[in-house]
Amino acid sequence: MPQLFLRLGRLLVTAGLWLLAVAAPLAFQPAAAAAALFHLVGPVPVELGLHDGRLSTCTAPSHCVRQDWPLADPLDGLRQLVPVLKATPGIRVERFEEEPEAAYLHATAESRLFGFIDDLELAADARSGVLQVRSASRLGDSDLGVNRARLESLKQALDAGISPAAAG
Repeated sequence: MPQLFLRLGRLLVTAGLWLLAVAAPLAFQPAAAAAALFHLVGPVPVELGLHDGRLSTCTAPSHCVRQDWPLADPLDGLRQLVPVLKATPGIRVERFEEEPEAAYLHATAESRLFGFIDDLELAADARSGVLQVRSASRLGDSDLGVNRARLESLKQALDAGISPAAAG
């Protein structure tokens, strides 16, 4: 019996040292540079991109938000949001195509603690006069409102008229 407790103690000490070795470097980094403790990426969704000029619909509203924002110049709106996205910690612009008829942006957003990846898409539809936006989690059944909050924040930045010079 004493050997069992000795082995259990060694196991706990080893686990504690391993956790300290993993977590300690994160504790001493600035917030913007700190990496997530875990990195839960998930597969790249097949529905990304434009399909007949439209972003995909959301099949599960508990972890996906899709909206159309009416704008006089959707391409200009998209251009205004690019530097905002690039300046946002945890967001990385993966693809930006600035075609006048089919401007499209795909970015990924990584959560700070667990490293969950969300896909953010924006598409300027000049014919309809809308900026299509979609934000969806790759993993999980609920995003706890993160995707909706992300789109609301971008809409507020757009409504405030943040220029590329002021954002970057």
